Amino acid sequence: MDDLVHATDLPRDARSVLELAAHSMFQLFAETAEGMMLVDRKGRVVWISEGYKQFLPALGLKHESDFVGHSVDEVVPNTLMREVIATGRPILVDLLTNKAGTFLVSRIPLRDERGDVIGALGLVLMAHPESTMQPLMKKFSRLQRELDDARKQLAEQRRPKYTFASFIGSSPPVIEVKRQARRVAQTDSTVLLLGETGTGKELLAHAIHAASSRASRPFIGVNIAAVPETLLEAEFFGVAPGAYTGADRKGREGKFKLADGGTLFLDEIGDMPASLQAKLLRALQEQEIEPLGSNDVQKVDVRVIAATSRDLSQLVAEGGFREDLYYRLNVVPIRLPSLRERLSDLEALVESLEDDISRRSGMPHREVAPDAFAVLRAYPWRGNIRELRNVLEQVTMLTDDLRLEARHFRHALPSVPPHVGSQADVPGTREAGSSLAPAVPDPAAVRPLNEAVAELERRSIQAALAATGGNKQAAARLLKISRATLYEKLAQYGPLL
Repeated sequence: MDDLVHATDLPRDARSVLELAAHSMFQLFAETAEGMMLVDRKGRVVWISEGYKQFLPALGLKHESDFVGHSVDEVVPNTLMREVIATGRPILVDLLTNKAGTFLVSRIPLRDERGDVIGALGLVLMAHPESTMQPLMKKFSRLQRELDDARKQLAEQRRPKYTFASFIGSSPPVIEVKRQARRVAQTDSTVLLLGETGTGKELLAHAIHAASSRASRPFIGVNIAAVPETLLEAEFFGVAPGAYTGADRKGREGKFKLADGGTLFLDEIGDMPASLQAKLLRALQEQEIEPLGSNDVQKVDVRVIAATSRDLSQLVAEGGFREDLYYRLNVVPIRLPSLRERLSDLEALVESLEDDISRRSGMPHREVAPDAFAVLRAYPWRGNIRELRNVLEQVTMLTDDLRLEARHFRHALPSVPPHVGSQADVPGTREAGSSLAPAVPDPAAVRPLNEAVAELERRSIQAALAATGGNKQAAARLLKISRATLYEKLAQYGPLL
């Protein structure tokens, strides 16, 4: 380009060679291209080659004068010639499609001796490339479809999974939780969700995200207790390319980077190892992360919602949790009530859970009788809504009856006293002076041994988790099994725990 700009500084014979070369290249373009045009700096067509005239009828034009002298936008639909003039950047290979067909084209800016853009040169390299370049066109179309599919999948993943309507209940404790959550959703403040296991902390985190200005951005969740301690740093902050032997050559983004612009949900934050608490604090305070094996600091914009079933203040007092990190997380604490504190929501919860169980299993919806609700209210529900779902699903799968009564729940809830759910215990079900028939053993109460053992295992794990406040390592010690075995059991029983 400098040579062209300073062409006047060359000796006369050198300038002649340069002018001849430019003229020869122009002639070569005109002869090899299927068509060529020139436009001035105002975007008007000033010249077209003989080859270009073949396209005029397809553009709806009869004479050359209908094309030359007119704005290029008027005579060539979808052209980008004005963009080339405005930016001064060439578009060397492109596909142009309009009513005349599809063309492989090239667009080059023209400059004067000072380097100013004075127009542009447009070349039709190939007409109707869909026939001669069919394999390439097919590949292009396939890649475009895959890109569209990927965008749709990404949009689906980013769509909020739950809203406040998903948090079932109208009891005073639930109404207060929703009020606090809706209010904090309008801010970017860090939220700490407190409550027993199975109370719906993750669901509420989704709902807060869905009601926030970040709803269109990612919601990324990570269960700290489920990730091995040695992998947590990489899980949070990512890994630089080639950070260690066996690492991906392209590196890997961590959860903070994946949640950039959106919400990061940190479940079981009380299980965060002490070695990582300082790095997490820095990430929260500075909104900066440093991938494993890298010296580069990356800025992120992440709203954090943390959750725990443990008493963080007690952990701080015992030295198991950093005090400064606790204060950073405890900006807006929201305590979720246990099911025992909101038994007035039991009917609505059972109805919603039964609908979901029916939809997922393909089995008919079951009605729950009043005497069955008496049994359900008498149970302590240490596992809260998660345990309630487990019991409903278990009872539903073990009977073909469309009406679930107290007797159906006896084997699933053996700790409930036998008289609960009887006619005398349910208002309006026993007439004055009537007597109850003696209890008859129910064959449905007899269960296969493997089911009984599995149920005993599940309840022992639930009791251990409740006794340790959700601390899985302490629960494993209490059960006298390894932590790995506990995680295997948790994975085996899945949502039943």
